[in-house]
Amino acid sequence: MLRWRLLLGSVIIAALTGLCWLDQASAMPGVVLLPVLVLFALLGSQEILGLLRACGMQPVGWVVYAGNLLVAVAPWQAVWAAHGRTAHALADVTPCAGDYTLPSMLALALAVIVLVVAEMWRFRRPGGVTANLAAGFLALVYVGLLLSFLVQIRLAWGVGAMAALLIVVKIGDTGAYTVGRLFGRHKMSPHISPGKTLEGAAGALACSCLASWATFRWLVPATTRAAVPRGPWWGWVLFGLLVGLAGLLGDLAESLLKRDSQRKDSSTWMPGFGGILDILDSILLAAPVAYALWALGLAGR
Repeated sequence: MLRWRLLLGSVIIAALTGLCWLDQASAMPGVVLLPVLVLFALLGSQEILGLLRACGMQPVGWVVYAGNLLVAVAPWQAVWAAHGRTAHALADVTPCAGDYTLPSMLALALAVIVLVVAEMWRFRRPGGVTANLAAGFLALVYVGLLLSFLVQIRLAWGVGAMAALLIVVKIGDTGAYTVGRLFGRHKMSPHISPGKTLEGAAGALACSCLASWATFRWLVPATTRAAVPRGPWWGWVLFGLLVGLAGLLGDLAESLLKRDSQRKDSSTWMPGFGGILDILDSILLAAPVAYALWALGLAGR
């Protein structure tokens, strides 16, 4: 299983690297990665609905699918609008994060309204409506909104900024697994995820900080646009620490959902990894933290 996991992981990394390279070279930012986002949004919606239904909640499925897709792709509205006003690539435009955030917030508000109306439409007798609405809100925020921060980072600051998030989180995951297997003795959260240890968490944070420094030292300057200011060196380490910590919490958050629904994986369609949420779990909670650090100027080229 470990050999299969390493092989499949290498194929996924190679494919995403190629797509990022093509996306970096495209005239319209993010257009090459858009199909991947659509796939993640739809599969993530399917899996979160499965976890919620295993817990006895029945949110309106089509609203969750459509809402998560709309919220995730909404930041491109600013790109399409700008692309329509100019024939030049957007690489020389100074990024304004708010241009990409507002469409996602409006899309989320619209999805919530539709979710409430859909529950009104199917209401027949008291019981379960509040739980279904809460489950629907959770599904829209957990998948759609959190995934949109990854999109906003790519559009506002470039492929390098998005790569920094992914590298820091996934290197942290690898560090947690390796150090935990070799030196793990003290359970971090035995009731939620018995396999995770405090030693593994320390290894994750150390690896995330090192990966962050290396990424911002070499990769980010070569792949972000010139308009992005240079962040302080200590901001690179802080990025690794905070994003790595958020990644750990993201992993635990999905473990909490799986534990409550009594499932080992969010899905079984990808042997060795589970489902899309098992891959995205640490990234989803880390994305808004990374976004905030970029917006505050603590990360940079």
